[in-house]
Amino acid sequence: MTQFATVLKKDTAQKTAVELQAVLTELLDLSLQTKQAHWNVVGPHFRTLHLELDEIFDDVRKWADEIAERLRALGFAADGRASYIAKHSTLDSLPEGIISDKEVLTKFSDQLATVASRTRTAIDRLDGSDMATEDILIGAVQGLEKHLWMFRSQQA
Repeated sequence: MTQFATVLKKDTAQKTAVELQAVLTELLDLSLQTKQAHWNVVGPHFRTLHLELDEIFDDVRKWADEIAERLRALGFAADGRASYIAKHSTLDSLPEGIISDKEVLTKFSDQLATVASRTRTAIDRLDGSDMATEDILIGAVQGLEKHLWMFRSQQA
């Protein structure tokens, strides 16, 4: 049962929840893939990427938590089940096993860009209808794009 703990109109809250769940799904998938790469990266840039992936993981989990809590504040359940993420995420999966540092840089640049773009799309779709939610999503975009910049800078 949905209990609306917000002053938003029901249809606005529903629209907002759909966007929040979509971004949450992408962030949770990104966090899992970040740990997968963190554990399995090899190559001359291993240490740098190993540490940087931990920073990304921490940030992504923080943003996911804020988004899940916003869903709850709006009266909706947040779905973070692995089965839901596997079915609904649009992110490409990392290859199985060991992954080279060069491949991590390429794949994670793509992953970060995809999630940042999806989050920007959510902001655009909200179109000012829920500025509190947009503020949370803007913070996530800023952080994602900062990490993206750092990864792309290493691909020179």
